[in-house]
Amino acid sequence: MAMPKSMRLLAVVTLGIFFWLLYQIFTVTPPPPESPSLKIDKWTKDPNLDPTGEPPEPLHRVVGNNYAPDNPQSNRINATLLSLVRNEELNDMLQSMRDLERTWNHKFNYPWTFLNDVPFTEEFKTKIRAATKAEVRFDVVPKAHWDVPSWINNDLYLESTALLKEQEVQYSDKISYHQMCRWNSGLFYHHPALANYRYYWRVEPKVHFFCAVDYDVFRYMQDHNKTYGFTINLYDSPQSITTLWPETMKFLGDHPEYLHKNNAFDWLRDATRRPDHNMKANGYSTCHFWSNFEIADMEFWRSRPYEEYFKHLDRAGGFFYERWGDAPVHSIALGLFEDKERIHWFRDIGYQHIPFFNCPNSPKCKGCVTGRFTDGEAWLNREDCRPNWFKFVGTG
Repeated sequence: MAMPKSMRLLAVVTLGIFFWLLYQIFTVTPPPPESPSLKIDKWTKDPNLDPTGEPPEPLHRVVGNNYAPDNPQSNRINATLLSLVRNEELNDMLQSMRDLERTWNHKFNYPWTFLNDVPFTEEFKTKIRAATKAEVRFDVVPKAHWDVPSWINNDLYLESTALLKEQEVQYSDKISYHQMCRWNSGLFYHHPALANYRYYWRVEPKVHFFCAVDYDVFRYMQDHNKTYGFTINLYDSPQSITTLWPETMKFLGDHPEYLHKNNAFDWLRDATRRPDHNMKANGYSTCHFWSNFEIADMEFWRSRPYEEYFKHLDRAGGFFYERWGDAPVHSIALGLFEDKERIHWFRDIGYQHIPFFNCPNSPKCKGCVTGRFTDGEAWLNREDCRPNWFKFVGTG
């Protein structure tokens, strides 16, 4: 006997509901996209405790072999992973590489560029090449870029660093640290190995990456018109940069045209959260992007405002007579000369450089505690300057 039409219709609807339920049960729901940039006037909890998804579209992903390491027509743009590293840091560098290859670069195969102030050993090069399918380049920093400049007075340098050491300014008595900070501030992007690159992702030895990232971060920077990306935002040691802000104000007085109309001046000048820092640094909050992680567009560093700013600072001598770091120098320049909307918090990239973390609330992250800022002493939590950035700029 034929089934009545009404019964046949009910059976079809029932089967449809059954398959829909199966789909809902066995399909993994992706995390929601990031919320639009929001200003947070009063810090009540870490935004990393909220569910974290990916940045807004457009995002470029792996489809077929579009990011294969041997594809000359790949979707990669002119960008590189960049490390300044010593031969004796090989094992720590391999640890950082393995983390970043596992979480991101094994999918996108962007080239690695390794620089050193001395030639790399064959052991270093062999083991590094074995850690990635991507292209790898090794090169040496030009002597003219690394040497102490001729205008630095060595007697004054020794006197100054002795005073900094008395004030317990870390690494102040290591000449190589001063040279590194100067090079990272205003010379690295002139290296011939980087001449054909526009974007870079700085990767240091002994850092950790915790979260799977499934989109091309360099294409994100390009498509969304971003200049700089960070994960961690800290206060600096004011004793190490006492004249950096006064010298910056001298430069700005000579070049008021370089101040961007949508700048982050309030973030740089804030005296509310750490008034002692502002006072000791002569008007600078000491807030800065922790530059051991930075994804950036080198066109900004190569621009006339930044190049002239760096040359002014370089002549002032603070890279040696004090301990000006590339982190505050980069951050001040970005806060003054760039549109603050072009600076992006990569909240979805889990990261650690001892003793600080960026650990988002995402099913894509493993190995870090959601919302943890530090696993060190409790007082280290005071070093977090993200609340100021979120207050004056936002979470975008």
